[in-house]
Amino acid sequence: MEREAGMGCEVVLIGGSYEQIVFGYRIKRPGQSWDPEPDFTHHAHGASLTTVAVNDQYVATGSKDETIQLYNMKKKIDEGSLLYHAGTITCLEFYGTTHLLSGAEDGIICVWDTKKWECLKSIPAHKGHVSSLSVHPSGKLALSVGTDKTLRTWNLIDGKPAFIKNIKQNAQIVQWSPSGNNYIVVSNNQLDIYALKTASINGTIMCKKKITSVKFITVPSCPLLLSEVNTSARLTCLAVWLSNPASIAQEVEEQEDAAINKHCKEKENKIKVAPLDGDEHPKKRGQQILCKRKMAAETKERRKKFFLKKTA
Repeated sequence: MEREAGMGCEVVLIGGSYEQIVFGYRIKRPGQSWDPEPDFTHHAHGASLTTVAVNDQYVATGSKDETIQLYNMKKKIDEGSLLYHAGTITCLEFYGTTHLLSGAEDGIICVWDTKKWECLKSIPAHKGHVSSLSVHPSGKLALSVGTDKTLRTWNLIDGKPAFIKNIKQNAQIVQWSPSGNNYIVVSNNQLDIYALKTASINGTIMCKKKITSVKFITVPSCPLLLSEVNTSARLTCLAVWLSNPASIAQEVEEQEDAAINKHCKEKENKIKVAPLDGDEHPKKRGQQILCKRKMAAETKERRKKFFLKKTA
């Protein structure tokens, strides 16, 4: 895998494909321009890719060829392969910079040390395939679902099951919320939201078609389409690698704050020059301006708390 050396903050969009290729698209100026540029292509596996995971240094990809491939994004080198599973790699997830968890069709979950890339624990997790796994934000627990129609909670300290719950149908996705107080389980077109304290369903979302991926949105703004890329391949998995998450978050935050302040000033100027309408009083207009500024300040504070928690 060959790439150009980047300067400063980088955002690299990682896409795995049915054609065994990993695509990388780099965004040079996050927050200013979201136009992705081709960064690399790599014939990563001997079969189609099934899953990809990232932390601030590595990209890990899994495939139907039963291997996990590792790429050091900071050193820009191929780190080699992890060989343990006897079956398609179905799920990968990093916990910070210290561990990588993998699940496969052999029913096993492996816990890998990211320093020496040794398998620290091999957990016989499910009688069928491991379909999905998710690590609690504390790093002490993990959830997994498999084709044996069970939802299992794992104690990652000793690698033993903490709780096993039978579910009505096979689930394809399990995921903790960012706070760790809830988790979701997806079966075909149904998404169930569980509370950690009671292990009971708090709510259910039904979709018309099968749910293939889920992401919690924690920032106080609506999702917007920033750009798109046609790879001409059949994409099977996606991830975003950030070279410096804290720096990128701060840069985007500053640009959004500037836009909010500009918007408030424009509103203030328009209100000052506008003629009075009947019963509308200048004091009321002043209150509207203060209200908008207060909302902007609250938005900034919520965003600040989110990024501090996210990058801690």
